[in-house]
Amino acid sequence: MIDDILTGIPLGFFLSFMIGPVFFVLLETSITKGFRAAMSFDFGVVLADIFFIAVAYFSSYRLIQSIKDDPALFIFGGIIMFTYGLITFLKLRKAHKLMDPDEEVIEIIKKDYLSLFIKGFLLNFINIGVLGFWLAIIITFGPKFDMEASRMGIFFSAVIGSYLITDIGKVLLAKQLRSKLTPTNIIKVKKASSVLLIIFGLVLMLQGWFPKEKEFVKDQLEKMEQTH
Repeated sequence: MIDDILTGIPLGFFLSFMIGPVFFVLLETSITKGFRAAMSFDFGVVLADIFFIAVAYFSSYRLIQSIKDDPALFIFGGIIMFTYGLITFLKLRKAHKLMDPDEEVIEIIKKDYLSLFIKGFLLNFINIGVLGFWLAIIITFGPKFDMEASRMGIFFSAVIGSYLITDIGKVLLAKQLRSKLTPTNIIKVKKASSVLLIIFGLVLMLQGWFPKEKEFVKDQLEKMEQTH
């Protein structure tokens, strides 16, 4: 059991620092809205990860392979992410023009924990590549645990646990920047986050338009199918 936990901890730490839309939005939420808001967002992200892990573990490998390589899903997810980032950016531009320089920072920061939780879930959920990632993890580490449900559960609990603990550290560090915030700086941080969402949305769409073969995953799938 200890070995299974120690195997999962480095992966959770690595996962927390994977550069993607979730990474930047989490930091932006921490800076502009504080610890509780950021963790509400992060719990939504984790729920989406747990969902994908369950799908990858319990569904047939052939079904997962056909789903995760469907270009339409990448394009659909990319369009949603791109549109959300673009609309947010345009709203922020309008808000910046109408903003009162003397407005209190507290009035700009709206904390709706449920909305942030849902935002975290959806932002992770629409990235179909996350399903492919967890499938690759199961294919890579599953044989080491003999695909036993108890050992896999311990492993993934360690991954998610270390991921959350690392994210708490990131959130607390980012929160220190709040003392430097002004209404103008808040708008700038949110704009930067929106631009990154637009970029990641475009990248996701390009993966659908120009799909790349994932040879490692396919080779592993073929080997596993031959053994059954």
